Amino acid sequence: MNRTCYIAATGFGLTAVILGAFGAHALEIRLHPDSLKAFETGVRYQMWHALLLLFLSGVSEKMKVPKVTPWLFIVGIVLFSFSIYGLSCKELLPSVNVGWLGPITPIGGGLLILGWISLFAIGLRERKA
Repeated sequence: MNRTCYIAATGFGLTAVILGAFGAHALEIRLHPDSLKAFETGVRYQMWHALLLLFLSGVSEKMKVPKVTPWLFIVGIVLFSFSIYGLSCKELLPSVNVGWLGPITPIGGGLLILGWISLFAIGLRERKA
């Protein structure tokens, strides 16, 4: 799982930087400010969770992180951030129906929340030294 976390973390980090630059330079003049703000929210959540996955890649065995926890974050990032990207850019592709992405975003957010709950539970179960 460490390798999977590391690869996911670096892949999500890389794409967050690329998409952030794309948003700041290419989309800034093409998107409504509210759409651009939503796009930036997707990038921000993706990067924060990429950093979390990078951290987990180094400590997951020591902390006895359940194998499902990184997957909650991985799938959560894809569903949350990438659905936001699609919804934010719908004005650029008016003939493409992206309305189905609307219900996907909260599912991704829910998975991210479950991932954090899982990490919180690990902290509660650890005994003080």
